[in-house]
Amino acid sequence: MTILNGCSFDVARAAITTVIGPNGAGKSTTFKAIFGLLPLRAGCVMLDGQDVTGLTPLQLIARGLCYIPQGRNIFPELSVRENIELGGVALGRAAAMRARVDEALDRFPVLRQKAHAQASTLSGGQQKLLEISRGLIGRPRLMLIDEPSIGLSPLLVQEVFATLQDLREDGMSVLMVEQNARSALEMSDRAIVLEGGRTRLVGTARDILADPRVARLFLGAEIELDDTR
Repeated sequence: MTILNGCSFDVARAAITTVIGPNGAGKSTTFKAIFGLLPLRAGCVMLDGQDVTGLTPLQLIARGLCYIPQGRNIFPELSVRENIELGGVALGRAAAMRARVDEALDRFPVLRQKAHAQASTLSGGQQKLLEISRGLIGRPRLMLIDEPSIGLSPLLVQEVFATLQDLREDGMSVLMVEQNARSALEMSDRAIVLEGGRTRLVGTARDILADPRVARLFLGAEIELDDTR
């Protein structure tokens, strides 16, 4: 079964790019394909001008890519620090891993305070920060993050979004799928609209947010876009 057909876009450096579209548009599938979790029948994935199509997730992590899937992806019985350490399996050197873990804990003081507590004791927002911190161990240049606001209160969503903005200010590129499209676009630099497995619109987040066809998407209606446009 072909899910993506005509899906093509670029991700700007040191910017937040949000992917939006109706259910079944292929958003999460796109991320899994980029991260080597699904095979490509055609096309390619380029990272900094190099073809990384077919590389394993571990190889992609070593190249500067990280992926944070939707939902909760922690090891609840392990400590916060142990969860973060699992992000450093590709480093191969204990000293390097300890230094990276300390960097991650320095970025998130709330996690440092609970470094030896079980991850299950964290709030939903703190667990998402834990996932992000684990992804940072590889010092990625590009972070893929899928639906970071799922299950979080509006206040915690703001905290997670602020963290992504901080990462952008530090020079990281962020590619995000987010159900809360309006809030995501308001804090993003660029946006991509997927529909039916195809890239339908690409532009600045402000322009995409102002497009009346995209406004229909926010209301739950199907978008009808002219392929010749």
